[in-house]
Amino acid sequence: MPLLDIRNVSFIDGSKTILDHVSVSAESHDFISITGPSGSGKSTLLKICSHMISPTEGDVFFKDRNFTDYNPVELRRKISHCFQTPCLWGRTVRENIYFPYWLRGIKPDQERIRNLFSLFRLPLAYMDQSAEKLSGGEKQRIALIRSIVIEPEILLLDEVTSALDAENTQITEQVIQHLHEEGLTVLWVTHSTVQSRKYANKILTVVSGQIHSLEVIK
Repeated sequence: MPLLDIRNVSFIDGSKTILDHVSVSAESHDFISITGPSGSGKSTLLKICSHMISPTEGDVFFKDRNFTDYNPVELRRKISHCFQTPCLWGRTVRENIYFPYWLRGIKPDQERIRNLFSLFRLPLAYMDQSAEKLSGGEKQRIALIRSIVIEPEILLLDEVTSALDAENTQITEQVIQHLHEEGLTVLWVTHSTVQSRKYANKILTVVSGQIHSLEVIK
């Protein structure tokens, strides 16, 4: 049984078909790189996978249950989505990191937070920094920590290193690979051919809203 199963999904925006009868599945512990030209529908596919938008046609299943059978809040606790441009809110980093805990009415796991800050090579003192004054690379790492601080089962990444320098890109890649090795299922949109092949066990290529190819890397 696939962990995530996309069946014959289309998405139409006005008169434009963004996705055209797409079917693809992700098994538990997959690391799938999603590639293809700009405007091919990759980001829309991730938004459908995170239940941010609903398909015009077709169905999406998580653990063999249709998305429509889930409470959207419950589903987003299991499937986390991190965007190309990080969006931080509130005044401080602490408010961003604690937000997923507040949302669930549970106490922040300080050990988990410390471990993630260490993995992303950020001092814990950053918790009291102004969210607005962080660099682009720092904002992206904080946004990623916020996405995974309460462990999801699936992590969706949309070009999260495209605006980062080489050092921050390497840090982010290493952390995502570490989390994947611990059991996290990852779907990562990237334009980098090198990056797409570095850690993935499958490479999905999307062209003009359709699945062009699915390569399994042995």
